[in-house]
This record gives sequence, structure tokens and C-alpha cells, in this order.
Amino acid sequence: MPAGRLAANINIDGINIWGPTRDVTLSGMGKSSIDGFVKKAAAEQKRRVEGDPFLDKGFFYRSDQFNFARIGVPALYLGSGTDFIGRPPGWGRERKEEYEHLNYHQPSDQIDESWNLAGAVDDLRLLVTVAMRIADTRDLPAWKPGDEFEAARKKALEAITH
Repeated sequence: MPAGRLAANINIDGINIWGPTRDVTLSGMGKSSIDGFVKKAAAEQKRRVEGDPFLDKGFFYRSDQFNFARIGVPALYLGSGTDFIGRPPGWGRERKEEYEHLNYHQPSDQIDESWNLAGAVDDLRLLVTVAMRIADTRDLPAWKPGDEFEAARKKALEAITH
């Protein structure tokens, strides 16, 4: 399918395994109009949207949505938050760093019965809400003016009108 016919890419590259959060993280926040969809859906869940807390790791540029962004398709890469309900400040960040160090892309990176998937359910509900709203809108999501992927989006949209 031509890139100009794709409204958006929603990347689900992992799930929250530690329980409900007061926040969600948005990798690439500030890059596209998708932010508004996410912020509205999160507010309806009484959650806030934070930028990627691990910017130094470059997740937006090394995960699956990047190839869509490169051809102009606005991309959504949502992560579980780090402000876990019933946990002390910093607990969520510590869990994520520990998991990445010990399990990420290792043989131990597999389903574990001890996981609390209640937060994953919240995140998935948010993503379904965003996807439905994007599907129902007349205006396609767009990169913010001046964003590095804006020109590719314009080119992709022009290609389907000619």
C-alpha cells in the first residue's frame, strides 16, 4: 500500500508487565498531531502523557515505527509509564532499567506468571481508543511543521493525488 494511504502507524513493541500507572510515555512526543489523540484518551483514563524518559536510548529511532516514519507515516510508539500506582517514586524506572539489563532480547525475555498485566490492559484500551479516533477523523495525522519526517509525508500524499 502506498505510504500516502496510511493514516498512521501504531507500534506495540512490548507491554506493561508491572501494573497500572498514572502516566503513559510517548516516544517521539512533539513530532506529530497524534499527540493530541493520545493526550485526550489518556486524560479520559485520568492519566497523563509524558515524553520518553529514556531519550538517551533513542527508542523512537530504533524501534519498528521508524521505518514507517522514514516514508512519512506519522507513528505512535506508546510505552507504559513510570509512575506506578501504589509504588514509590522511581520504582517504575528501576524496573524498566533492570528488565532491559537482565532480560531484554535475552533467552529470559519471555512470559512470566508473576506479571501484573492490569497496566497493559489500560494501555491497550488507550491505543484502541486512539486507533478508532484516527480512523474516524477526516484529517489524516500529520507531522508537525519542520519535523524531519514532514517532507516525506508531503511527498507520500502527493504521490497518491497524481
